[in-house]
Amino acid sequence: MPDLLVGENSSALRLGGDERLARDELRRQIGRLERQLGQLAAEAFPRVRIDTGVAAVSGAPRALGLGRLEAVRDALATRIGSARRELEQRDELETRNRELLRRMQDSPADFKWVRISREDLGEPGCGHWHSVPRLGPIGMLMGWWRVRISSGCPLSGRLAAVER
Repeated sequence: MPDLLVGENSSALRLGGDERLARDELRRQIGRLERQLGQLAAEAFPRVRIDTGVAAVSGAPRALGLGRLEAVRDALATRIGSARRELEQRDELETRNRELLRRMQDSPADFKWVRISREDLGEPGCGHWHSVPRLGPIGMLMGWWRVRISSGCPLSGRLAAVER
């Protein structure tokens, strides 16, 4: 037992100064990338689902070597890049849908039967804007169109009453 406490025997377990600094730097970078991924997930929350799960590297607990730490860092950087692209694409789609809604409200007859939901605009909840004829078939024949705004989820009140 006393031989375990001798410093000479534990020298094989020590890391070199350069490797320790490299491991510390890689862990710092991984932590920063994990925070960025979490911030992206929070920013995109109801609109886009971003996977923030971390897969286990091994079934047994162990300290990762430099190569594995670099692989973890690179995988996180790739996931952040794809999450940013997905979020940018979603923002562009929502911007186009808002512009379509504005044009539809300005000229409902040019957008007959078009329906835009709140989800299409990146807004929470249910509901939609729908270009429909005034007075049903008569309005359709006369060219009287309007944008009707849905008030939300019609069944949510009924379902809540049934569940009680």
